[in-house]
Amino acid sequence: MGLHEEMVALGDRAVAASRELARLSARRKNTILVAMADELEARRDALKAANAKDVEAAQAAGMSGALIDRLTLTDSRIAGMAKGLRDVSGLKDPVGSIISRWIRPNGLEILKVRVPIGVIVFIYESRPNVTADAAGLCFKTANAVILRGGKEALQSNMAIAEAMQAGGARKGLPTDAIRLVLTTDRDAVRELVQLEGKVDLVIPRGGEGLIRTVVEQARVPVIKHYKGVCHTYVDASADLDMALRICENAKCQRPGTCNAMETLLVHRKIAPEFLATVARRLGKELHVELRGDEESRAIVPGMKPATEDDWYAEYLDLILAVRVVPDVAAAIAHINKYGSNHSDTIVASAPDAQKQFTQDVQSAAVYVNASTRFTDGGEFGMGAEIGISTDKLHARGPMGLEELTTYKYVIRGNGQIRE
Repeated sequence: MGLHEEMVALGDRAVAASRELARLSARRKNTILVAMADELEARRDALKAANAKDVEAAQAAGMSGALIDRLTLTDSRIAGMAKGLRDVSGLKDPVGSIISRWIRPNGLEILKVRVPIGVIVFIYESRPNVTADAAGLCFKTANAVILRGGKEALQSNMAIAEAMQAGGARKGLPTDAIRLVLTTDRDAVRELVQLEGKVDLVIPRGGEGLIRTVVEQARVPVIKHYKGVCHTYVDASADLDMALRICENAKCQRPGTCNAMETLLVHRKIAPEFLATVARRLGKELHVELRGDEESRAIVPGMKPATEDDWYAEYLDLILAVRVVPDVAAAIAHINKYGSNHSDTIVASAPDAQKQFTQDVQSAAVYVNASTRFTDGGEFGMGAEIGISTDKLHARGPMGLEELTTYKYVIRGNGQIRE
């Protein structure tokens, strides 16, 4: 069987499994999720042994320490995967819930009801714990999932998927509800994302290059998140102590995350005072490299000059682009031009500035007087998330259980016909 035929067969089995999943009760799904969690913990040593092969290969290939850390499964990370599945089992099941209901003058009752999407292809890199997270969320929402992880984590992903399948099967998991693509052939991605009529949605999670490749090749819908170019705008009306705390958290708590601040915009009126403080706290004490426009560098001469590319940059590091702006409108214009529709915040006490910012900034998450680091499914109270969407259609921001569903209309009558 060739690669094309293999992926088509995988898609056919996933479609059949999705129909079985749609018939499972919430209680049965939760029981299966707990069984999956139990099996992950029972196979802890086997998971670590499989992971050790991936880590050894990564070290031999010269992978960076940061990437190897993302790849490594520890006892605590395995426990975290199991806890994540149990947490998902405790979340409210959105499938079957009524979004809205109304009755027409002719007596027809119209219900808008949440239903599974169907078959989801999830493409990701490096972190093997994502295998459990994605599979658990898709299963809870009665979606069959085809997982395609990075080759660097293949042994780990295989062990995790096998454990979840074995644990779930004891409680009624359909055979093909969770499937891992075993080939490392890159053409498998192209084949999967072109399975029209079999795959309903593709969710890529990884570097910008991976996501752009998926989008270019896909013939089925893709929910994407290219990058997180997040901004903090400090208004003339801001409490500057608050602003500094927010900036420090947004940039320095975990600079390698997609919801970390990459550009700081400061109102001209308070720029001399505030940027001096930023340079002292973030620049000198926390070792953040500042790259500023001409006006910023006139205030803080030690800043490196920012280039046009810096305004588009997702550094994922202790580097921060800085620009002085004349007003909130200029800050909004900068964000809408250079941002990535992820997360942006205004620090301001003036209600008019807050309102203008929240109305006009086009991002998925817009904050007032809070750090962008809160853009996360757990922090939003959704439980787990499968990713963060910067698209405008179907899902925006952290994607929890509801975002893994669609809806259909159920119309109830008692013999009505259209005249």
